[in-house]
Formats: sequence, structure tokens, C-alpha cells
Amino acid sequence: MTIPSATELPDERLAAGAARLAVRHAGRFSPETVRDLLADSYRRLAEPARVRTHLVVLAERLTEERLAALAHVTSDPGEGPRRVLFVCSRNAGRSQLAAALLTHRAAGRVTATSAGTEPASEADPGVARVLAELGVDLAEVFPKPLTDEVVRAADIVITMGCGDACPVVPGRRYLDWPVADPEGAPPATVRRIRDDIDARVTELLATLTDR
Repeated sequence: MTIPSATELPDERLAAGAARLAVRHAGRFSPETVRDLLADSYRRLAEPARVRTHLVVLAERLTEERLAALAHVTSDPGEGPRRVLFVCSRNAGRSQLAAALLTHRAAGRVTATSAGTEPASEADPGVARVLAELGVDLAEVFPKPLTDEVVRAADIVITMGCGDACPVVPGRRYLDWPVADPEGAPPATVRRIRDDIDARVTELLATLTDR
């Protein structure tokens, strides 16, 4: 993984987050690694952002997810729950739906994450509404860039309309789900897409057993 040097953080407010993450991951990752990864996360999120009010908080959350993925990659094989990564182009609709539904259905048995090859600035509010109808809260999610460590940490990578933009890592299982894009669709259509994805998630979950 190549991460730009972070001799200076792009926002001075990131320093507090870097300190928190360094303490949380002491003994596994150096403060320099944490700092560089946080700076990189901030820059990736800043590129498509129209509003930067919450970028510092989101960068810390993204970095936490990336550090967890790195920790999984370096852990003993078979340790922890199976990990499934959903990828679409904007990480605003389909992949967010799939990750939220798998997390909801799996109840801790599987770790689901999502990312986008060209992430949007925010998640689709229509998707959040149809998930809320099932009791699934999407309030805390945000579009995330696809990074090398989350791909390498995944046992299964499921692509949804992003073509060949997702990097291929040997040893991972790859699936492609031809699911319609909910962006800009009326509520009834978004519900049908949700139900299509939910059926696929339920079928996938049935094939995943505890290791």
C-alpha cells in the first residue's frame, strides 16, 4: 500500500484524532503509520466533498475502518468473522444498501463494509428512507473511497455496476450482482431494488458459515 507522506496534516484538527487512534492501536501500528493513514483518508474524502464541515470526523472514522482492515490482514488466518466488501461506483446507493442489510441480517456473524471507485459526497437519502422502513439506520454511514487494505481484508468482494475498476487480489472470492441503480429513482423503484438486494444478501448469508 502506498500512502502519501504526512509530515504535515492537511488540517490541524486531525492531530487529536491521530492521537486517539495511535493510543487505540498501540502495539500494532506506529503513530507515524496512523498519522499517514489519517492524512490520506482526509485527502480522499476531501476530493469529492461539497461541504467540509464534518470531514475531520469522517476521516477519523474512515481511518479506523482502514486500520481494522489492516489488522485483519495481519492476523492469523481464520481469525474473526467472515468479511464481505460491497463495491459500486459512488458508494451512495447499492453498496450502502447491501452492506447495511447484511450487517442487519448477520447480527455480528459477518462483517460487511462498502466503498466506491468514485465516491459521492453523500449517501442517497432515498436509500436511507427505504432502509428505515425495515428498521435499518443509515444515519451514520457516508460514501468511502475504495482502498487497497479493505480489498485485501475481504473474504468476498461483491461488485455492483463498477465494471473492472475494483482491484483483483488473489485468494478472494469475487461476485458481481447486476442490480439496478437507485439514484434518482422513485420510492417504489428503490423499494424493489432494496428487496432484490435483500434477497441476494439472505442467500449469501446462508452460504457463509462460522469458521
